[in-house]
Amino acid sequence: MMANTRGRRTAALSAVLAAGALALAACGSGGTTGTTPAAGEAGTATPKIAAVIKGLDNPFFQTMKQGMDEQAATGKVPVTVQAANAITDTTGQADKLNGLAGQDFSCYVVNPISGTNLVQGLAQLSAQNKTVVNIDSPIDAAAAKSANVKLATYIGTDNVEAGKMAGQRMTELLADGGNVAAIGGIAGDVTSGARIEGFQQGLGPKVKMVQTVAANWERQTALTAATDVLQAHPDLAGFFVANDDMGLGVARAVANAGKAGKVRVISVDGIKDALNAVKAGTLDGTVAQYPYAIGLMGVEACQAAATGKTLPADVKAPVELVTKENADKALAATPKPFGSYDDPFASLIK
Repeated sequence: MMANTRGRRTAALSAVLAAGALALAACGSGGTTGTTPAAGEAGTATPKIAAVIKGLDNPFFQTMKQGMDEQAATGKVPVTVQAANAITDTTGQADKLNGLAGQDFSCYVVNPISGTNLVQGLAQLSAQNKTVVNIDSPIDAAAAKSANVKLATYIGTDNVEAGKMAGQRMTELLADGGNVAAIGGIAGDVTSGARIEGFQQGLGPKVKMVQTVAANWERQTALTAATDVLQAHPDLAGFFVANDDMGLGVARAVANAGKAGKVRVISVDGIKDALNAVKAGTLDGTVAQYPYAIGLMGVEACQAAATGKTLPADVKAPVELVTKENADKALAATPKPFGSYDDPFASLIK
């Protein structure tokens, strides 16, 4: 994290948390330089903000929008949020950004579906010297550089670290070892790949990864995929799932196979349904990331840029391992973290 200008935001402390340590390896800062706002934007005390995020059919992004909306109300800044129709709607999301690019917004917060689907619109914004804040899913560094896309900051989860925390937890649960499988999002997706990579890093020598499949971030698709994996590997001891929505589908597949409590399931996100499932024992854990905090900091970054502040290039969002032991505390705090976390933008907008 960036050191000297960092503020600190403290959510209601209810438990000791496990926090992520390194920024997403693939988030790359090819176009992310920690720049000051573009010429013509500095000194604009009240920015006019547009945000383009992933589909609101997913509770993760509903919570991200909630963080944006609440910071907009707190900071008394106008924020227009548009979302893709679905998690796979790359073209529709790009069309929404292109439509907003022709309007008089001073700062754009973008959460792309893929590393490249918004690059054309972002190139247009960069040519207009607009401030661009990249959150959650990173813009592909090579594509950004090629298109002369300039990003003021990146705010997101360290997905490798989140996966590693899940791998370490799986190793604890499988003390005698065993075979595990991974259910990822869209094939080739950077976020999904980073989480699975981290999970493998966190596994002990007695735990072996035997299969990885893609389930498009969708619960029903994950249920079907997990059913097939269980049939192919009757001795399977656990699943790592790249998001909670899919994780709940995998948990259903495990229950349908009569293996609830025998096949461990750990996922990533920390949505409320997953926290309840962890409390109930349906899921064995979730590595909670906080889209509320990511969305909130995205708006704060625009506020800071509007007053001429230099933004840190990469900002790590908080992550916490939620197990049955601390699920009540996580539920009481949701959608906010149940521990403290670093927010470098808080001091910049005071």
